[in-house]
Amino acid sequence: MARPNWISLDEEPEDEGWMTTYADAITLLMAFFVLLASFSKVDIPLYEKVMAGIQNEMGKKEFESPTKILKLDVEDVVASMGADQVVNVGTDSQGVMIELSSSAFYKPGSANIRDEANPVLEKMAQTLMAPRYRTFVIEIEGHTDDDPIHTAVYPSNWELSAGRATEVVRFLIRQGLEADRLKASGYAETRPKVPNRDDRGVPIPENQAQNRRVIIRVHPMDLAERMDTLRKLDIEKFSESAEPAKSAEPTVTR
Repeated sequence: MARPNWISLDEEPEDEGWMTTYADAITLLMAFFVLLASFSKVDIPLYEKVMAGIQNEMGKKEFESPTKILKLDVEDVVASMGADQVVNVGTDSQGVMIELSSSAFYKPGSANIRDEANPVLEKMAQTLMAPRYRTFVIEIEGHTDDDPIHTAVYPSNWELSAGRATEVVRFLIRQGLEADRLKASGYAETRPKVPNRDDRGVPIPENQAQNRRVIIRVHPMDLAERMDTLRKLDIEKFSESAEPAKSAEPTVTR
């Protein structure tokens, strides 16, 4: 009996072309993470950009960078408060950098925050207290110009710069931010943005004004800190959920 035309003894070979693309993607990922592990200091924004590129190439949904979202949130706060002339928001190799002009936030030669600057800092604190940023570290840096100061409270620019940074930390704690996320440092005039003086040693007032600043650096915790923080949050949530159940128990009077 003749074999029907639709029956074929030779099976069609399976198309395995996708395996090449898959293998290339895995190899690239492995090489990327090996290189990442070889660096002692990780560039967080760059890492997030690379991750976004990898996910887009592999057809996954758009990668939302926590650092990018935080930067946009802070920029919205600054714009809504009309403080864009005295607050500059950017990024560095670790995360978001918020630069405050000392003349707008502090009284001259003092670490006391001006009353009119409080609403801006309050709004920033509310943003940084959002749950999505709970695993971010907040470091406050104080910087001065090179004009020396010598008062009973501030014997030098070291005390003044540290005092200004510490005052911001204390303010944020009063707003409800966790103290274990905060750090204050004073650098006096050792890290100027621009030269304080010209080649003849004459002060440049506009440059000195730029150098008198406080920087708020916000960046993700390292892996160990993040795991510890998440563990604490789980314990807090468990304690909060257990309290109502405990209080709901009937009281037995004997």
